Amino acid sequence: MNRYQKLFSNTVILAIGTFGSKLLVFLLMPLYTAWLTTAQYGAAETVTSVANFLIPIACVGVSTGIFRFAADREADREAVFSGSMALLGLGLGGFLFLSPLLLLVDYFREYVWLIVLYVLFADVQAVMAQYLRATDRTTLFAVQGILNTVLTVLCNVLFLFCFDLGVTGYVLSVVVGNVLTSLFMLWRAKLWRVFHISKVSRRIMWEILRFSLPMIPTTVCWLITDLSDRSMVTYFCGESVNGLYSAAYKIPTIVTLISGIFLQAWQFSAVAESSEEEECGRFYSRVFDGFLSVIMIGSAGLILLSRFLTDLLLNSAYFEAWRYMPTLLCAAALEAIVSFLATVYLVRKKSGHSFVTALVGALSNIILNLLLIPLMGALGAAVATLASYALVMIVRMIDAPRMIRFRLCLPRLIVSVLLLFASAAVMTLDIGGRFWWTLGLTVVIAVINAPSLLAGVKQLLRKRIAEEK
Repeated sequence: MNRYQKLFSNTVILAIGTFGSKLLVFLLMPLYTAWLTTAQYGAAETVTSVANFLIPIACVGVSTGIFRFAADREADREAVFSGSMALLGLGLGGFLFLSPLLLLVDYFREYVWLIVLYVLFADVQAVMAQYLRATDRTTLFAVQGILNTVLTVLCNVLFLFCFDLGVTGYVLSVVVGNVLTSLFMLWRAKLWRVFHISKVSRRIMWEILRFSLPMIPTTVCWLITDLSDRSMVTYFCGESVNGLYSAAYKIPTIVTLISGIFLQAWQFSAVAESSEEEECGRFYSRVFDGFLSVIMIGSAGLILLSRFLTDLLLNSAYFEAWRYMPTLLCAAALEAIVSFLATVYLVRKKSGHSFVTALVGALSNIILNLLLIPLMGALGAAVATLASYALVMIVRMIDAPRMIRFRLCLPRLIVSVLLLFASAAVMTLDIGGRFWWTLGLTVVIAVINAPSLLAGVKQLLRKRIAEEK
């Protein structure tokens, strides 16, 4: 199996696993928004955002480090796993010691125990899952993802519908899902056999920590982009508007989901095929060519259908959330490109570059939120998010190709992004015939990007047929 077929195979396995699970979440969105008021939903999303902010800090970035080091073909994987779990234990111990500081914030006082549980078990689940992915157990990695989502959904039904636990039930569902999924991975992958005290090496722990530590502020910067949006929308506009804004994020999550599935498979291929410089550049160029086409066409289609999807997936009380979706969909498309470029830093172990570029995005997002939300309400937060991702994309487009030389398809990229912005603006503004204008722009985006996508599919099929002969 060649590198393209391996990438395609892993993507399909992850897609089956992830889409099956995430589809449940989207189908249950009308029920979630019926069981929780807009204020409750906004509070639940804020609590989980704070927990997600703390997750990379508590695990000292090990969930990223274990993947990068265990994915190396020459790595002593038992030593990597043992060292990573030791670092995880130290990080979580420090987090528990400092967790009473959360009580100083009145808003979180009621939910501190939930935040602590959420962080602890999310980190354990993430480190185990990333080790499975790094060791090419893609099917098992996908299965644990399905199991996690199914368990979370079942607990949501139990805690929200049966016991009416509100915000507590929403957050506790995720905790229970992570606990049971971690136990499943421990049993199914026999991970206790991989951990050995004698394999805990200070040298390996230091190497992992040196790579992982810059990833903590990197992840935190991206979470600040999300958390600053929601906290400032709550401060300037109220909890109910934040509930609408949080619900609006659910449709753009489709773009993040699709790109995330592919990028999980791509990261493994990129690390595995990173030894030969020239061939690595060609591999990156061809893959980015197809990736860009899928993201642009998919995002344009979702912008066109944003009102319809809102009506289909959300309770009627949340219908106004659609106004924020086109802008957030553009932001999700740029986020996908930014994440693709980040694989260069992962492959070259340049986590410092990842941090600096993410910091640019976080700082710009905070400044723009302060300027735009008072003027434009929640839509200002969406515009601020879009602008910050655009800035990071430009910086990484300049920086990343210096480490791995590959083609960025700049003319098509620039034209597609500008057309996507125009599509979002037309759909959001109250313009006569906006659906038809948006449809026209969507068709143009598809025409520009489809040939590249079709060429990649034909090339993959030709290689497949040639190998079968």
